[in-house]
Amino acid sequence: MSGARLKHYGWGREGEGMTPAEQDFVLGRYRAKFARDKFETVPVPRLEDLKLRPARVKPPAAIAHFCTSDRYDRAAHAYGKSYPDYVRAMLGDYDCAPDVVAYPRNETEISAVVDWAGTVSACLTPFGGGSSVCGGVEPQVDGIRHKSAVTLDLRHLDKVVEIDQTSRAALIEGGTFGPSLENQLKPHGVTLRHFPQSFEYSTLGGWIATRSGGHFASLYTHIDDFVESLRVVTPRGILETRRLPGSGAGPSPDRMLIGSEGTLGIISRAWMRLQPRPKFRAGASIRFQSFFAAARAVRAIAQAGLYPSNCRILDPQEAFNTGAADGSAAIMVLGFESGDHSPDAWMTRALECCGDHGGKPEAANAGDAHLEGAAGIWRNAFIRMPYAREFLTPAGLINDTFETAITWDRFETFHDRVKSATERAIVAATGVKGEVTCRFTHVYPDGPAPYFSFHALGRHGALLEQWQVIKNAASDALIDAGGTITHHHAVGRDHRPWYDRQRPELFASSLRAVKKELDPNGMLNPGVLIDA
Repeated sequence: MSGARLKHYGWGREGEGMTPAEQDFVLGRYRAKFARDKFETVPVPRLEDLKLRPARVKPPAAIAHFCTSDRYDRAAHAYGKSYPDYVRAMLGDYDCAPDVVAYPRNETEISAVVDWAGTVSACLTPFGGGSSVCGGVEPQVDGIRHKSAVTLDLRHLDKVVEIDQTSRAALIEGGTFGPSLENQLKPHGVTLRHFPQSFEYSTLGGWIATRSGGHFASLYTHIDDFVESLRVVTPRGILETRRLPGSGAGPSPDRMLIGSEGTLGIISRAWMRLQPRPKFRAGASIRFQSFFAAARAVRAIAQAGLYPSNCRILDPQEAFNTGAADGSAAIMVLGFESGDHSPDAWMTRALECCGDHGGKPEAANAGDAHLEGAAGIWRNAFIRMPYAREFLTPAGLINDTFETAITWDRFETFHDRVKSATERAIVAATGVKGEVTCRFTHVYPDGPAPYFSFHALGRHGALLEQWQVIKNAASDALIDAGGTITHHHAVGRDHRPWYDRQRPELFASSLRAVKKELDPNGMLNPGVLIDA
């Protein structure tokens, strides 16, 4: 990763952010939503004004040359990017900042840090880009079992080590950021083709550890689909899985590690399945009279086996909020791509499915249609929106998202129950009517992945409590109505209470046994997924 350093508060690198015009657009939507000319805004502490406790441990000379306790490094590794993270950082609460941040350059140095952290009773947090939106990277010191905190930043493990053109796979180090990964693959005519919203500021190891969801709306939806084998550093030693296209030999060791969220080991490198770079594209945006009509068209497309790369729908308010439409129609953003053949026939059939449910294309069959019209406007808003939270939170606005998945037979009732519960919770928490919108991010033949956004007018001094009331109600509704607490954002600490309810208890016992075997001292990311 090159250029300016990542912000200690906010999204992206220092000097980056929304333009004044973009800020005016976003704030304008909120001014209209809550009938306010302006919002009470509090200042965010500068880095030099932060009060950090003295480091409780000091690394030994053998590893000190790649470790630091500098102010910036500790502050930048205290939090991820969840709403509570932003609020606590805005209030200058950096009590959770790690005592030491280590920047290892290879597995030997990773192992050295793991060994040392164990000797000083430190918790150890693996860290990629810090883009977690569910409390997944905050160090947790209990003062009993863990008396200090060390964060392990893998940014120097950033290379594509080897490319196997015959098998179309690559060996890639876990700390490689998305843009660097793709830049290293591009000269070889291949791509991982995994583009989460955090692509620019997240790493391969982070994607694997959190079961990241990427660009593809169908078929290849998660990073799981691309993992061929893994190499992981654990407190008990190196764990490496066999590189195979597939295997029926018992439970998969890869599957045990994918989604482990830094609790079982540190992903140092992985063989990843690649794809040819797309040469052919077809895109469209389609208007529907209602969100449910659009959803029925999505189901038809998914069950037809067409496997579009993009098949997202926005409810009318979501489309309005992003500027993709005027609020009178639901919008579908549809796309196909291939590195081998024209996808026009697939687009033609998908548009027929849309027409069967009243869909009217505004643009179709142009190779760059995904960059034009409603599709292009939404795409730009999607990429730029993470920058908004750093000025919305100081303005006392509560904006957050949650995603889930549900089978088609339950979707419409599920949608209404979750949306209503969240709307009621906003009023209960703030006394002011808020807004809940929905879109699809991924689709399957047996169900969609609905992604909800909520907007509320908060009150400074109570933002965390207000957010928690809303979060609790939404999460309870998801679980009670049969959905998952997360489709691709991971569990972290924010989703942990509902993950505990979702998973079978006997599986939880099994996971605790695995944790104890690989991490006997419970030092790796405590509080996430499972208690040691």
